[in-house]
Amino acid sequence: MRKLVRLSLAIGGFLIVTSLILTGTIFLILLNIIDVSVFADPVTTSVLTLIFLAIGVLDFIAGIILLLKR
Repeated sequence: MRKLVRLSLAIGGFLIVTSLILTGTIFLILLNIIDVSVFADPVTTSVLTLIFLAIGVLDFIAGIILLLKR
């Protein structure tokens, strides 16, 4: 059971760091420091979609682990 708690903490930490990076990117776009057209490339859009999908799956797994912990 201890390993499950450590795993959920590791996944949670990863999600926090990833969300901070994504939030920082959004703020840089809003402040016009980064040009939005950089993300308009089809390859970049596909990669960003896969990243968001992976974050969602990891978040779901962390939620299930925390649910099973009880």
